[in-house]
Amino acid sequence: MTHPVLQLKGVSVCYGVVEAVHQVDLVVQPGEIVTVIGPNGAGKSTLLCAAMGLLPSTGEVWLNGNLIRRPTVEALVACGVGLVPEKRELFGEMSVEDNLLMGGFSRWRKGLRDQAECKDEVFGIFPRLQERRAQLASTLSGGERQMLAIGRALMARPKLLMLDEPSLGLAPLIVREVLQVVASLRARGVSVLLVEQNARAALAVADRAYVLEMGSVALSGESSALANDPRIIETYLGMGGQKANAR
Repeated sequence: MTHPVLQLKGVSVCYGVVEAVHQVDLVVQPGEIVTVIGPNGAGKSTLLCAAMGLLPSTGEVWLNGNLIRRPTVEALVACGVGLVPEKRELFGEMSVEDNLLMGGFSRWRKGLRDQAECKDEVFGIFPRLQERRAQLASTLSGGERQMLAIGRALMARPKLLMLDEPSLGLAPLIVREVLQVVASLRARGVSVLLVEQNARAALAVADRAYVLEMGSVALSGESSALANDPRIIETYLGMGGQKANAR
């Protein structure tokens, strides 16, 4: 029996007396890209942080069929989960290459000495990073920083990659390029949980989607079905989506 890579059961998150996420159930299957979309303030990033152990939560977090009794970043990383945070959190005064090597440190600590191989794989995915390998991270463009953030996470060879708003602040052409790379991760055996405000881009790349509104799941299903759902078109895709689907 194949277990989900990630399963959230009844996950809730409170900030003081305010409940930001309410009883969310979510599943990511092996080799699947799942996106969480919704308006600003819906609780998308909060849910991701709770799933990664960055915020205290109630409910259950399961990885590969095992209940994580005390979800912490360390516990999840040890189970093969990687995170690309919204602000990317790069080491600006370090080179591209050194940022990547930092991403592989968890494997080094386990005694695995495959950092050069992992780095070559990342350069194969992002040739631009190889061209800029000696450049300081702080000198990269927004798109290149996002590529580096994803590349650094891939250095740990995660089974599940969590991405928080990867399109934020990027030009549409760069968003397309970054999300094409995300889609290609399926073939590498990496499952993806993608939190994204750009609903059109997210639904185009994902297999399934959850729509979060006011901290709760309002809709869920196959991405292709949701992209054609009148409620999603009207609220998140606008008339442009309607015209595209009419063609």
